[in-house]
Amino acid sequence: MNRKNLISAGVLLFLSALTVSAIFRGNDMGAVFQAMGSQKPLYLAAAIVTAVFFVSMEGIVFCYLFRSLDYKTSLPTYLKYAFVGFFYSGITPSATGGQPMQLYYMQKEGHKVSDSSVVLMTVAVIYKFVLVAIGVGILVLFHDPLAGYLGKYIYLYYLGLFLNTALVVFLLFIMISPKCFKGIVVGGEKILKGFRVLKSSKERTQKLVEMADQYHEAVLFFLNHKRKIAVAVLLTFVQRCSVFFLTYLIYKGMGLAGSNALTVMNLQASIYIAVDMLPLPGAQGITEMMYKTAYAQVFPGAYLTASMCVTRGLNFYMLLIVSAMVAAWCHFAPKAPMAKVQECYRGIHREDP
Repeated sequence: MNRKNLISAGVLLFLSALTVSAIFRGNDMGAVFQAMGSQKPLYLAAAIVTAVFFVSMEGIVFCYLFRSLDYKTSLPTYLKYAFVGFFYSGITPSATGGQPMQLYYMQKEGHKVSDSSVVLMTVAVIYKFVLVAIGVGILVLFHDPLAGYLGKYIYLYYLGLFLNTALVVFLLFIMISPKCFKGIVVGGEKILKGFRVLKSSKERTQKLVEMADQYHEAVLFFLNHKRKIAVAVLLTFVQRCSVFFLTYLIYKGMGLAGSNALTVMNLQASIYIAVDMLPLPGAQGITEMMYKTAYAQVFPGAYLTASMCVTRGLNFYMLLIVSAMVAAWCHFAPKAPMAKVQECYRGIHREDP
């Protein structure tokens, strides 16, 4: 972990401490702990499995897309990349650290940079596209109830939906414009050379240009195989809904009734959309404040704080701890034998299997 990530982790811990202090202040913690204790074990176990499933689904999407490019790497390796991405996304502002670290480990273990870049970009676009599609659907079909639940935070929801939509458009433009991507790659190298971070090298420049060409070839492959993209979109939709459903499992596990699954899931989705692009590690603090406002009419009394502690504890902190252990294992584990590295370093398979 570099110095920047250490600073981000420190900021995350500081914000976590402030958040915990704010949560506990003014609450009858005895009642809160009693409400947490009312959680039925079966529902809690289902929620834990759902949280792990949420991260694991990204690994499954990685596996599906890479195998479309004729890589034979095993599923556990792609699950590892998913958890590494979750950890570094969780400790960096706007979740910016996840994909660079995933790219680093993919390249380290034999995946071509051009292929890895395309898969990561495709997953990012699909992830944001699904989130935007859900957000627009909620806005059209659930707007008035949503405004009543979110109150003053409805404007943060509008902002989050706008920023995610803008990012989808930007990423799509980069993907389908080879000149733009090549310009970004070569231009980035020139900037780094201007700041003397890199030394001038014709060989490196040529390799970057070749990588950009290979990137475009992989993009064309996916554009010509729309069925694969459709499957990835479906898998991502299931992934997104799973983390929203987790909150409903907590709701039912506490023996509560009165709100249906769609309402609880829509509210959790609106929180994710609102905070997803905010420049805070793990969207710390604002997520908890939005949760207490959005679910004030769903979880009565001490159940509100209790449900927030359990939900946030499972869908972020527990996953962050598990992901940190996976990231540490990746960092300190011995390198794979070269034969295995070369085995997964395959070319792009152009025929649809």
